[in-house]
Amino acid sequence: MQHLSENIGSLYQQWKGKQALSIELLPQSGSERRYFRIYGENESVIGTYGANVQENQTFIYFSRNFKSKGLAVPEILAVSKDEMYYLQEDFGNSSLLNHLELKNFSQEVYDLFKKSLQALANLQVKGDAGLDYNYCLTNKEFGKQAIMADLLYFKYYFLDALRKPYDKQKLINDFEALSNYLTHTEYKYFMFRDFQSRNIMVTEDNTVHFIDYQGGMKGAPQYDVASMLWQARANLPDEWKNNLLEDYMAYFEKLIGQPIDKNIFRSQYNGYVLIRLLQVLGAYGFRGLFERKAQFLTSIPLALNNLKDFIKEKSVGISVPEFMKVLEMCLADEVIQQFTPTKATENTPLVIKIYSFSYRKQLPVDESGNGGGFLFDCRGILNPGRVDSMKTQTGRDKEVKDFLEQQTKMPEFLNSAMDVVDITVEEYIKRDFESLLVGFGCTGGQHRSVYAADAMARHLKNKFKVKIELKHIVQEEKNWQNPLPEKK
Repeated sequence: MQHLSENIGSLYQQWKGKQALSIELLPQSGSERRYFRIYGENESVIGTYGANVQENQTFIYFSRNFKSKGLAVPEILAVSKDEMYYLQEDFGNSSLLNHLELKNFSQEVYDLFKKSLQALANLQVKGDAGLDYNYCLTNKEFGKQAIMADLLYFKYYFLDALRKPYDKQKLINDFEALSNYLTHTEYKYFMFRDFQSRNIMVTEDNTVHFIDYQGGMKGAPQYDVASMLWQARANLPDEWKNNLLEDYMAYFEKLIGQPIDKNIFRSQYNGYVLIRLLQVLGAYGFRGLFERKAQFLTSIPLALNNLKDFIKEKSVGISVPEFMKVLEMCLADEVIQQFTPTKATENTPLVIKIYSFSYRKQLPVDESGNGGGFLFDCRGILNPGRVDSMKTQTGRDKEVKDFLEQQTKMPEFLNSAMDVVDITVEEYIKRDFESLLVGFGCTGGQHRSVYAADAMARHLKNKFKVKIELKHIVQEEKNWQNPLPEKK
């Protein structure tokens, strides 16, 4: 990771004519791209590294084209010769989702959603004019092939993972019918493809800006509206969804300079809501069930309940019986329950004691009478203590955390440990067990074990809402630390 930071710093110096004051690695999101915040004397910019040069080229081309039309995208400031690094305008840390989580369903937040949809319509219509779609990463247009790809993504990475019986050929036939129906849309403009509140940044003056549109292509405008209004994490009220759709259609009519048939527009919108919800389930299935990323696994119940609410209220405008039968199977209570973790309550007696320790010094002792629990050996993970700059740091320091997350197999190690512990915790909660010990040991009890113990404590607290007592034996001697540390 150090060489990425150095290359980003070099590009900044070429652009600005002076060295950056500091470079901060930003948390990684769902993609493989890495982002850095680069601080100068009076401003900050975002540095991006992406190994997929074609993806970088697409984002840079779209951004420059849209920015020249005054649309709500970042300015591209500099690009490296190999096109693997680029600098872009910094819109800060506050997304529309952050505003929603902070201020709930207030008028201020509604106005930001309305403003975002208007900015989206501008991007769709004005951005489409003269755009060279040969730069698209995959398909130039979200037509039948792309719709089928989304439906099959759901089939392979979620539906088939349930191991439930269904008629595969009839389902494919229904996929074909639905794809044909949605392909014949009256309006096709630039389609953002992943338009959701995480990808909308809000600056201090309440202006909205867009990021992560490199997957864009030509397509129906309803798809992006569906993506935003039916985002599971946002969980917008039905009244908001309906009113914001009406607001959008009114603005869209003015923008294209002609009336639209709103009944047809809504019917096709409902079809794209369904496609988007299934694509999201496929993504959660891939990231959660196959890549074992916990945050995606915990999002599956949200997505299933979101889909359940939609199926209950809306019609897609076409008969697809096997498809609907499959959806009912996916939305059965036992399936939703399968992905919904057991939650502890105030009356749950279970207390999980999590330790970090040194194998050279003292192993944790279970004084509860339960006889012990899990001890995980972290010594197979590369030791950050062997790097001079990290020798005196601990597993709670940012440099150590970045090293373990990005240059070692700690994420895979923890995913496996969490899978094993989760089974026991769920059963212990159900059976009213009172105590469980989980320990992580390394050579000195300073770096790897501390990081792993903190990560396990956060995971169990967030997933099961269970009582945690966290103790770093070497670092804290015998002082219990009940509150979890804040993320740095």
